Amino acid sequence: MPVSPITLYFDFSSPYAYLASRLIEDIAARHDRGIEWVPMLLGPVFAATGARPLVEQPLKGDYALHDMQRSARYHGVPFRVPQPFPIATHQAARVALALQREQPALATPWIHAVFDAYFTQGRNVADMPVLHALGAELGLSAERIDAFCADAQVKAALRANVERALGAGVCGAPFFVVDDEAFWGVDRLPQLERWLQARF
Repeated sequence: MPVSPITLYFDFSSPYAYLASRLIEDIAARHDRGIEWVPMLLGPVFAATGARPLVEQPLKGDYALHDMQRSARYHGVPFRVPQPFPIATHQAARVALALQREQPALATPWIHAVFDAYFTQGRNVADMPVLHALGAELGLSAERIDAFCADAQVKAALRANVERALGAGVCGAPFFVVDDEAFWGVDRLPQLERWLQARF
């Protein structure tokens, strides 16, 4: 009987989604699961939940800035707090979706490249020249990146991913669904792995 992949909803502006992107592949491999990467935008999720970006929340923002750095050290993942933070990520997400559709072998490398550029190199992935440079590293021309970002079908696909996320109960990022069981946050990865092992 086929098993479901681990579905990972993420926004490129989420530091915790970045940490999850560095960890989830090893977990999936240990349990013979694929990964479905679902780029989406946290803005509509925040609108639905009444939340705001962590760094804009009194008290919680200062804690979160400390916690994301501590969490990276705990997991042994390179990390730096980027500036500016947070940023708009719809263009990077559109490229990811276009690659999933047209060149799936490059989609996951693109996801890792964008996350790494923002959270380890301090490059502002909201800027098109940065996306052009990341595309060039994968053999994609600037014109191709621009075409992906302007593609009406890709724009619609990103809106559909947002609606799918809201329909699945996504309340933040990273958000995982496996075997119809939902897990929110990189700190829930041990529970996700326990689910994969024992279904409870």
